[in-house]
Amino acid sequence: MNDSRFKTLRHIETVRNYMNAIICELMKRQEQHDQSKLQSPEVEYFDKYTPLLRSITYGSDEYKRIMEEMRPAITHHNQSNRHHPEFHGDGISRMNLIDLIEMMCDWKAAGMRHADGNLFKSLLINKKRFGISDQLYEILYNTAAYLEFEAEVFCKAEES
Repeated sequence: MNDSRFKTLRHIETVRNYMNAIICELMKRQEQHDQSKLQSPEVEYFDKYTPLLRSITYGSDEYKRIMEEMRPAITHHNQSNRHHPEFHGDGISRMNLIDLIEMMCDWKAAGMRHADGNLFKSLLINKKRFGISDQLYEILYNTAAYLEFEAEVFCKAEES
């Protein structure tokens, strides 16, 4: 008699090992996230402009003006951090799921800086900005819904 349990257990172990590799990468990313903002040439710009973001609507003309003033820091930051679509030569289509997870967490936290921040509104703006396909948009929307309504985040910074 052929007992499938051994092969099934090996399959389960293999899936666990691959998931563990992803978990380890996510843990590394959470420790290293946005460290470039703490050093020159970024820190000087972020010191000056971060307080201003609180009262500005993401995607507004004023927001775009400030981003343009921060261009040297933003360019350096995007080129130093792979969770930004601009890091990749062909944009979001070159990102992997780990990049996308970090990006969504980043967008959620960044929205918390704005008095009227809204992850779903940001996602709509970025759909156009980055040429996100309808299918990927739906996946990101589902992820945004998870972050907004289901994720158990025990300690949220007052101002992220």
